[in-house]
Amino acid sequence: MPMTISKTRIKLVDVARQLFAKMGVENTTMNDIAIASKKGRRTLYTYFKNKEEIYSAVVESELDMLSDTMKEVAERNISPDQKLMELIYTRLDAVKEVVYRNGTLRANFFRDIWRVEKVRKRFDAKEVALFRSVLTEGKEKGVFQIDDVDITANIIHYCVKGVEVPYIRGRLGHNLDPATRKRYVTKIVYNALCRKEISK
Repeated sequence: MPMTISKTRIKLVDVARQLFAKMGVENTTMNDIAIASKKGRRTLYTYFKNKEEIYSAVVESELDMLSDTMKEVAERNISPDQKLMELIYTRLDAVKEVVYRNGTLRANFFRDIWRVEKVRKRFDAKEVALFRSVLTEGKEKGVFQIDDVDITANIIHYCVKGVEVPYIRGRLGHNLDPATRKRYVTKIVYNALCRKEISK
């Protein structure tokens, strides 16, 4: 029985995501979601009290997928310095893809950044934990010279979060080719972590 409930909820969230992307959150009603999902209003209201709840669930499901992708990167068998850069770029590119894939949700994402912020607390905590694990691994292997892993993980998290919007909007390094942009970011990150760049 719980599996059926879970599948129904997933279906409702997916249908809502598609409708929000196509018509916009404001222009989508609970009735639209019920009809499109072929589940009926009663079923929809069993899972979600209002549109705000289902919108939060849509954002949360996207962030869960992003968390899973980042976890895969953190588990790769590559050096901690490479892993850290991969995490940063995977994170930025995945958020950019989510925002663009969801069409009119893009406008909502920027306009309602604080509403999104409430939903992403769990994601942020997972992200900091991933950065912490990679930094710990790098410190233990002598790749990074850092005094406080926790503070450093939080700083990296907030730095990446801070460049999120300009990165998505193409305002960050838009005049640079991807390789040059990556080289700049890599240099900044490695210097901050006291890791000498290996010349290629």
